[in-house]
Amino acid sequence: MVAAAFVVFTMLFFGQQLRTSLLKEYYYHYIAYDDLKDALKTPYETAPTPENPRPTRRKWTEDDEKSFVAQLEGELDKVWTFQRVKSGEIVRRIRASEKEVSEVVSRLEKRKPRRTQPNNEVEESEDDVPTEDDFMLLEEDLSDVIADVHDLAAFTRLNYTGFQKIIKKHDKQTSWYLRPVFATRLRAKPFFNDNYDAFVVKLSKLYDLVRTRGNPISGDSAAGGGQQNFVRQTTKYWVHPDNITELKLIILKHLPVLVFNASKEFEQKDSAISSIYYDNPETWELYLGRLKKTEGAEAIRLRWYGGMETKMIFVERKTHREDWTGEKSVKARFSLKEKNANGFLNGSMTVEHLFEKMRKEGKKDEKEIANLEQLAREIQYSVLTRKLVPVTRSFYNRTAFQLPGDARVRISLDTELTMVREDNLDGRKRAGKNWRRMDIGIDYPFSQLPAQDVERFPYAVLEVKLQTQAGQEPPEWVRELISSHLVEAVPKFSKFIHGTATMFPTRIHLLPFWMPQMDVDIRKPVKKRFGIERPNQSTSVTTSDDVLDDDDSEDYTDEEDSESAHHETPNTDETAESDQGIEQLRERRDALEQYEQDRTADPVNSLDIEERIAAAPLTHPEDYPIYDSEEDDSDDEEEDSRALTWLQWGRRKLRHHVLLLGRYTGHALHLITPTPKPTSLPQSNNNNNAATTATTTPLQGPIEAKRFKAPKGKRIHVPVRVEPKVYFAAERTFLSWLEFSIILGSIAATLLNFGDRISLSAACGFSLIACMALLYSLGLYFWRVQMIRKRRAVRYHDWLGPSVLCMGLLGATVANFGLRVTNGGW
Repeated sequence: MVAAAFVVFTMLFFGQQLRTSLLKEYYYHYIAYDDLKDALKTPYETAPTPENPRPTRRKWTEDDEKSFVAQLEGELDKVWTFQRVKSGEIVRRIRASEKEVSEVVSRLEKRKPRRTQPNNEVEESEDDVPTEDDFMLLEEDLSDVIADVHDLAAFTRLNYTGFQKIIKKHDKQTSWYLRPVFATRLRAKPFFNDNYDAFVVKLSKLYDLVRTRGNPISGDSAAGGGQQNFVRQTTKYWVHPDNITELKLIILKHLPVLVFNASKEFEQKDSAISSIYYDNPETWELYLGRLKKTEGAEAIRLRWYGGMETKMIFVERKTHREDWTGEKSVKARFSLKEKNANGFLNGSMTVEHLFEKMRKEGKKDEKEIANLEQLAREIQYSVLTRKLVPVTRSFYNRTAFQLPGDARVRISLDTELTMVREDNLDGRKRAGKNWRRMDIGIDYPFSQLPAQDVERFPYAVLEVKLQTQAGQEPPEWVRELISSHLVEAVPKFSKFIHGTATMFPTRIHLLPFWMPQMDVDIRKPVKKRFGIERPNQSTSVTTSDDVLDDDDSEDYTDEEDSESAHHETPNTDETAESDQGIEQLRERRDALEQYEQDRTADPVNSLDIEERIAAAPLTHPEDYPIYDSEEDDSDDEEEDSRALTWLQWGRRKLRHHVLLLGRYTGHALHLITPTPKPTSLPQSNNNNNAATTATTTPLQGPIEAKRFKAPKGKRIHVPVRVEPKVYFAAERTFLSWLEFSIILGSIAATLLNFGDRISLSAACGFSLIACMALLYSLGLYFWRVQMIRKRRAVRYHDWLGPSVLCMGLLGATVANFGLRVTNGGW
């Protein structure tokens, strides 16, 4: 059972969040959240008195509803109009930047050399040659446009959240349900649906031209598309939707967006990637192999890029290799036409026929074709003999960042990740006899599918793939990125494993280790001086400055309203309105400064959730970070034992009480053993009344200890690295116990054969201890080997045996000494 804890942050209400996150340039275009919240308050039925300062408010009427809806419509129209205007402005700025960059690059390409020296040296003409200052100005201009895209994305997200929260507050307070009706109006003015991928692609191309001073790195734009076997070191991270746009804009300043076909205009379907994963739904051998990372575990999938009309399909096989083998995990693939996929998978089309055309064209040498044929035979044999069928589809839009033809650093960001069932189980034909289901395409979010057939992953998945030489460090900007607040590391995350485990709950009983993390908010405190900033300006707040907000903290109370500041609708003359605007801007500036000071005052804000958990004291000294599902749960055993025979039940009961006795004995020994005690830390002066708070720490205030437990009948698999030396270590430990037992047995035999009656008593004691140590070490060795084979994350250290052995030896020695003294001395 993993003893995981998460910090209960001091939540700010959304009104405070809005005031601390807005941009001064957009101040008058944000949703007037406080005004809308004031509109939800009806007048008091009676005037407040000192005895009753908060009397009952009048009930919500139809006139109140009409007035509120009209005000809400006005706010929506204001946000929608500004978003369209600002988006159009960004489009025009990008076009202007394209012209400027094109002009500078063309001047660079058209410069002509002229012969000016008598010794035939060539001197380049400096007429109209772009200077470094020209490129610096272009870079600053593009950085400003990038900041505009970043700010507009933050503006859009913050306002969308504001509308959702005010509608929720309205429905909760008034009992008039506005959410379904207003959802239709939001779809009519979808300011939140603006796709920034096209901006990112264009800005990436321009920024790359300017960064390389008009000499972009050329190469194969497919970036390894022609390679059939490639090895990379890959690390995976989750990215919260709030941080996606900012992350893309940060990366494009270092790596260009990889465009597979630069000759055509970018379309959304160009980034779509779909994969069909195969497995045996009776044994789930491919799923279990990939989850446990066993040597030689395979994953077989069919992948295509773009829409359903794509004719080229890639058949891929991923093979896992353990590090101790000296080999690297490898992905191999070959291509075939979509019309041949069913024939290849059911065995009606031979491998020779599949590669007949390729051999005739002669575009690849015979050795490479032979390797592809061998790969195709192995995959076809696996599909037929293992009875593999389509089980899971993964869909996502990928933005890849990489220098063309250079795979040393490749970063990909997969958004809108969705997993879909492809099987024919439960009496439903999804894919049927086809290699994929045809009732869906790339129409995210696949609303036509039932809930049990689709899993929409809440985060984006960032993959950082590095190819570095031995001992070479990744670039510094990559290290800063992966250690920033924008990402959450999830090693070995797999779309296939997650989708299969989620969509087959009655058939999959072993879950991946990241499942408990799905219920934890992965947003982190902002890392200081990291994010998008305008040139020569560092006052804007990044998109991740949003304080972690909880829906439960939005419960309406009059006390909250009395403490929060409200927007005032200007209704006086122009001078008063101007003075009021200046005053509000000053208040906003002060709030931003105070928020920034509070945010950066405590250096532990840079800690992520795992570091805070490590810094927090354990609730119990014997707490140990293992998943409860990886050990036998005594409660579950007690319930399940009723179905067993009386002999089996008795054995389990005896084992349970022996374990309890050993645990209590060890705990008693721990209490009487002199050990260093931790220094008590001062308590935090936090006034939050968290009902579930377990302990308190000055690092981040109250801590809630949350223990993750797998559902009944399931276990959570914890990755355990097992190498041959682990088995050898278990054998050496057993041999050490065996050697010790032999020594004790030899001492006992000597006393037995050459001693007197008192020595006979000592010999019996030492013989008993030797036999117990021998049997104990043998049982412990068998148990350890079994757990290692199963890759179970359990307590492998022996905390009981050595202590009991020492106490037994001490008791036998003291008894021998006492008998010798009481029976006539030496």
